[in-house]
Amino acid sequence: MEQRFTVMSREWCHLCHDLVDALRPLADAAGWDIEVIDVDQHPDLEARWGEWVPVLLHGEHELCHYHLDEAAVRAYLGGFPLESRA
Repeated sequence: MEQRFTVMSREWCHLCHDLVDALRPLADAAGWDIEVIDVDQHPDLEARWGEWVPVLLHGEHELCHYHLDEAAVRAYLGGFPLESRA
């Protein structure tokens, strides 16, 4: 599975921007990318996520919504071995 977080977001949403800003140091430290998707540009995603945005995902795994749950993200990242250990 790709080492990429996906944030379901809205361009005008300050909580969305706050979540991405808080996530960036964790993602950088882990060597993961962040993909931000504006649900307002995708009717199917808007219908699915609606008022839950921002939502932080890894694949189909929902890690948190509204605010970054740093403890949950750190625990989730802890389940992935570092590439240097492989």
